[in-house]
Amino acid sequence: MVMFVEIFVAIVVGILAGIITGLTPGIHINLVSLLVLSASAFLSQYFEFIALGCFIIAMSVVHTFLDAIPSIYLGAPDSDQALGVLPGHRYLLAGHGYVALKLTVIGSFGALILSVFLFPIFIPIVKYGYDLISNYIGYILVVIVAFMILRDNKKLWALFVFILSGVLGFIVLNISGFENPLFPMLSGLFGISTLIISINGNDSMPEQKTDYKLKVPKKIMYKALFSGQVSGFLTAVLPGVGAATAAVLSLQITRNLGDKGFMILIGSIGTVNFVLSMVTLYVLDKARNGSIIVVQKLVENISLNHILIFLSVTLIAGSIGMFLTLKIGKVFSKIISVVNYKKLVLSIISSITILVFILTSWLGILVLIVSSAVGLIPAIVKTTRTQAMGCIMFPVILYFLF
Repeated sequence: MVMFVEIFVAIVVGILAGIITGLTPGIHINLVSLLVLSASAFLSQYFEFIALGCFIIAMSVVHTFLDAIPSIYLGAPDSDQALGVLPGHRYLLAGHGYVALKLTVIGSFGALILSVFLFPIFIPIVKYGYDLISNYIGYILVVIVAFMILRDNKKLWALFVFILSGVLGFIVLNISGFENPLFPMLSGLFGISTLIISINGNDSMPEQKTDYKLKVPKKIMYKALFSGQVSGFLTAVLPGVGAATAAVLSLQITRNLGDKGFMILIGSIGTVNFVLSMVTLYVLDKARNGSIIVVQKLVENISLNHILIFLSVTLIAGSIGMFLTLKIGKVFSKIISVVNYKKLVLSIISSITILVFILTSWLGILVLIVSSAVGLIPAIVKTTRTQAMGCIMFPVILYFLF
């Protein structure tokens, strides 16, 4: 009974934390997870470690639903939502930002149900498939990078952005004693740079319609959800392959999705990635994202019972996350139409900068400035922002090859 109460409290608090991380650009679930890990000795006096793991699971799942809101309404995505900015803003500028949000919710919740359903099937695939590719991961990542660059309309610029962001990532991730290096780097590459570009837009947005009846062809929805499973599987199994990269790769399998299908795909990837990362944790004892790494450190010797508890928490948190996203999205739709958009964006940039300084001091500010400058290049030269994922992929490739 005591354990049940602890897990229940952990879920509730985790959902509240997921609302904050999902709606606040720059505050990532990995950061909160690390704070929990650092305070685990104190927290363990009141909660079992399994309850702390449930907190992280609930927070992370809710985050994958709500992070679409700043991406669509503010142009401030995390790396999972980076590719959704342009189609999301097209909906927003047409007064249908809420429609775009609904599509991502369909993707997230559909992916959640499908991932849990397919969980038993992925276990043997990962168990036996990973051994076949483990010695070739570095080469597989090189092929993926080459494919991404060659499919770009501006190949030389794509190569330049990948190398530049890759060198940046290699330097930043290897600075001795630099805590939370991903926070200022990703905030600059995918957050601040996007916000700077969006500042050149209108001072205000058109009135957003929230009563529009959304109709999505079933064929498009199923194709998008299937593509999301492929993308999520790639990000869960292959280290260094981000959601944006996996999305572009999976689009080669399921083409002609249109904006509706694409938004469903973008909504599904983060959720699929998180659920399937529990497969790699259970089967390989390897974590593929920051929050799962913390769960791995908190709960030793992950068993099937632990996984079943985590999957139950995932379904509960996901169901509530779906409801919260639609409700909060309506509030954003009303606010975005009346506030001065440029002033709002400037306040967000200021908040991220202050938070970076508090957490990482002047070194973090330097990384934020440099990464923001690099993040501006794709928008200026009209190459895909996906190449900026070189900040993670390049160091990972060097690790596996050398």
